Amino acid sequence: MQNREIVIILHNIRSTYNVGSILRTADGFGVNRVIYSGYTPTPLPYSKLLPHLAAKLTDQIHKTALGAEQTLKSSITDDIKRTLIDLKNTGFQIIGLENNLSGKITHLINDPETKTYLKDKVAILLGEEVLGIPKELHSLVDLFLEIPMYGEKESFNVSIATAILLFYLRCL
Repeated sequence: MQNREIVIILHNIRSTYNVGSILRTADGFGVNRVIYSGYTPTPLPYSKLLPHLAAKLTDQIHKTALGAEQTLKSSITDDIKRTLIDLKNTGFQIIGLENNLSGKITHLINDPETKTYLKDKVAILLGEEVLGIPKELHSLVDLFLEIPMYGEKESFNVSIATAILLFYLRCL
């Protein structure tokens, strides 16, 4: 759905290059807003680091974002739980992008039935590259989506997975 409203939440993403790649991809797919959370490196003017460190991280993000860090509407939150609740209260469906999630119902994006669960306003929660979305946030997620893997690796890189999901959401 090309007019679907999409927000991306980058929570505890460690790599500046992943952040930059996600921002460039988000711009390409017309994401409405990006929210930085946790220890995700943030570009200026959002960074709370010392100026020389903030400038270094901004340069690293820029290498893969290629200016998308300046054009996307962005914000930063110090309270991820409150932010997720606020998004829900304004009609957003919180989507967690995860793989191999035990004890939770996940929907494969290649299952034709999955599209029936999606709403017009979605907020995609992305978690740390290795550990994923923290368990304490699982109860705030409305729908967990998983990208099937056919090779031997367990998961896609977070920036690649984000691109796949955004393509899927825009093509419905």
